[in-house]
Amino acid sequence: MTTAVVSKSELTTQIHELARRKNAVILAHNYQWPEVQDVAHHVGDSLGLSIIAEKSDADIIVFCGVHFMAESAKVLSPNKKVLLPNLAAGCSLADSITPESLTEWKERYPGHTVVTYVNSSAEVKALSDICCTSANAVSVVRSLPTDKILFTPDRNLGRWVADQLPEKDVVIYDGCCPIHDVLRGANVEQVHRTTPDSVVIAHPECREDIIAMADMVCSTTGMLKAVEQFPDAKTYIIATENGMIHQLKKQYPDKEFVLADGCIGCRLNCPYMKAITLEDVERSLREEVFEVDVPPDVIIGARRSLERMIAVPRDN
Repeated sequence: MTTAVVSKSELTTQIHELARRKNAVILAHNYQWPEVQDVAHHVGDSLGLSIIAEKSDADIIVFCGVHFMAESAKVLSPNKKVLLPNLAAGCSLADSITPESLTEWKERYPGHTVVTYVNSSAEVKALSDICCTSANAVSVVRSLPTDKILFTPDRNLGRWVADQLPEKDVVIYDGCCPIHDVLRGANVEQVHRTTPDSVVIAHPECREDIIAMADMVCSTTGMLKAVEQFPDAKTYIIATENGMIHQLKKQYPDKEFVLADGCIGCRLNCPYMKAITLEDVERSLREEVFEVDVPPDVIIGARRSLERMIAVPRDN
């Protein structure tokens, strides 16, 4: 018995029809497969998508991202059903810190305020004083009345924040995003030699040598805006996960975007971010799998940390 092959166009139609019937909103992170981004109602960064979902009147949130992102959506929308289309969509960075390791770390550094990157589990967020994103990490740490900071879990982002705020005593947890951390300055220099007039845009999860040579350091959402800061440039070297190129090309079709690893994105391809397929999205909507749940007490603590962050004024 053979199974009929369904085209991407047919799958897209089925997905949109299921979403309409079930009053579902489909969210996709900038690092997802292009076809998953294209089928989504909203594409963006993890927290921005969760805030969009919170404000929507949808009954179901289908989060095409990784597990911690779906958890954040549940924390901000506890009365909505949140679905993660593939349970394999985890995150090495989020897994690098556990509630137990954070508790032990807090005991080692009493009197420090815990600032936790949103790329973390809901349980870790609940044990933190405040969260941050890559876009607002500097603003969040600057806003705190104390100078003693524990920054978790990304060491590269934490180092970048500490460099911007030398007046703060920032103790940095030793976690990282392996996709960003694997990139080296030699890779970027090699790419730059082939495109000498290009602009380098880097994510702050990159290592110090990449940050030092970047023309602009910003979040994924910031990258879409960064192109406008260099309107005369024709080519941009992008130092982040390769899925970001799709949105950049859609928004700026007359510009050229080159991945910073110099090998067509082979080092900058996150297997977790690429775990979700169109077939997974269709099944998720049809069978309403896989539901993400967060205990009520964890929701309270994690929401507190997220709302404290959201209340921080953004830097100009």
